[in-house]
Amino acid sequence: MLNVHSSSNVTALVLAGGRGSRMGGIDKGMQPFRGEPLALHVIRRVAPQAAAVLISANRSLDDYARLGAAFGARVIADTRADFPGPLAGIAAALRAATTEFLLIAPCDAPFVDEHLGAALMHALDAKRASIAYAATIDASGDVMAHPVFALLQTSLADDLDAWLDAGERKVRAWYARHTAAEVQFHDERAFYNINDLQQLVELEPR
Repeated sequence: MLNVHSSSNVTALVLAGGRGSRMGGIDKGMQPFRGEPLALHVIRRVAPQAAAVLISANRSLDDYARLGAAFGARVIADTRADFPGPLAGIAAALRAATTEFLLIAPCDAPFVDEHLGAALMHALDAKRASIAYAATIDASGDVMAHPVFALLQTSLADDLDAWLDAGERKVRAWYARHTAAEVQFHDERAFYNINDLQQLVELEPR
């Protein structure tokens, strides 16, 4: 867990604003998993790591508001049309947050690390970076980056808006413009993304 001082400077963002195209266009974060919506599992894990919680959503806004009510979460929508990707949700959150840092996790990762913020904050401080993001190493030794599990300085808002205004959409390409720290985690399960309904079914009993 982040220490008291650090968590008071962090807003957590749950990204739930995508099209859900690999799930047939359904709202991924509202899909039931072990008796509760996927997004609720994520909210429950990131809320203790931050002073405030935001949910990025572009539909089911009332449903997400009810989902996050117990955690004082606020729902925000993209300010850009046509679902331009996770950076649009991040950009809106950087504007909405009143803290120095934004901790990000996607709504389809129900096992997100409950110490994610602490590890990323440590790397941000140690490397004097403005962005820290997660990575894991598979059995063959290959590194897999997880760029939407990240901690960002909210002072990056203007730069990200300019990047999106230029028509850019790639998360890691934007990170590359800044000092970004990659933080390796050992538990791959903490970064599972449930991308389709079959994965949802397969993970349910495990």
